[in-house]
Amino acid sequence: MSGRGAERVLQVLVLNGPNLGQLERRPADIYGQESWSEILERLQAEARALGARLTVHQSDSEAELIRLLHEGEGRFDALIINPGGLSHTSVALRDAIEIFARPTIEVHLSNVGAREPFRHPAITGSAAQGVISGLGGQGYRLALLALTRLVGEEGR
Repeated sequence: MSGRGAERVLQVLVLNGPNLGQLERRPADIYGQESWSEILERLQAEARALGARLTVHQSDSEAELIRLLHEGEGRFDALIINPGGLSHTSVALRDAIEIFARPTIEVHLSNVGAREPFRHPAITGSAAQGVISGLGGQGYRLALLALTRLVGEEGR
């Protein structure tokens, strides 16, 4: 964790992949009723309560997500990533998560296992410590809670 003395602050990189910037326009029965702004507002409040600082990015570009991971190496204690559809197709993004080498939780708003068969393989999830799927925006909060514990255990 970064910080000085007793004021250690968990630095968490939060990355959202393709189409998550359009969450309000996606089917509510699959992705939930919450806007990304609402999810982020609750996540930021949770982060403050846990003594964590979030750096949040969304990109529809696989290359941009990989660049953000490479640039974040050594600057962050943990990663929450929702790669969107890239989770099923991107070996390059999976490798970048592995190179990032910090505790990682992958989040999916929908239950990808209950959706179309082409969404079942989760290439990127194999580079994470855990995958949370199907709990809507609550999945981000649960990922943050899990990461605070994982990083805390690392520091012991």
